[in-house]
Amino acid sequence: MASNNTLVVQQAKAALDQLKFEVAQEIGVPLSPSGYNGNLATRDAGAIGGNITKRLVQIAEQQLSSFKR
Repeated sequence: MASNNTLVVQQAKAALDQLKFEVAQEIGVPLSPSGYNGNLATRDAGAIGGNITKRLVQIAEQQLSSFKR
């Protein structure tokens, strides 16, 4: 099965990586700066992903609320 993790905006990769490390640090999950995190527990990876999603939704809501007329 092909991966569906392609970015719509390629320049967003650095910002998303930075967000991942910020969220991981906030919830106390150590991430390897080398990029390999194969020893990361599924629960921790899910917590990081869930918090990233929550933060991205908050950002989108803030941007959308500024467009109200």
